Amino acid sequence: MAAQIYFEDVQVGDQLPVLEVDVSRVQAFFFSAATYNGHRIHYDVTWAKEAEGYPDILIQGPLQVALLARTITDWMGADGRLIEYSVQNRGSAYLGEGLRFGGTVSDSIPADGAGLITLDVRGEKPDGTILMPGTATVRLPLRDRR
Repeated sequence: MAAQIYFEDVQVGDQLPVLEVDVSRVQAFFFSAATYNGHRIHYDVTWAKEAEGYPDILIQGPLQVALLARTITDWMGADGRLIEYSVQNRGSAYLGEGLRFGGTVSDSIPADGAGLITLDVRGEKPDGTILMPGTATVRLPLRDRR
């Protein structure tokens, strides 16, 4: 996790640090087990290719949602709070494609002894194809309130 960021440090247009992830077969398998998702397209490459016609194991949408949330929570620091989070899964991702998660500050509002930051967030493939657009609202502490 990064050092604490404060409301006063953030400007509209600021970019969140990009999280780049290459999901492994082991990670895909364990995520399927942890979420009780037994659909073989998420962990069995032979099944995904031969029975379902996919090019490789399909990376679960909820895993992508979790990675995007991690991008936000890593950026906001321990004293930040994720207030709202909404995404849409609009595309498929497969092992070996590598994924990128990031966002842009779209609004900044002082509120009740803290500050609310609105983010436009996204998960995407390295070629820029958007897989998961969304928004988030984060409550950040004020520097003079620490």
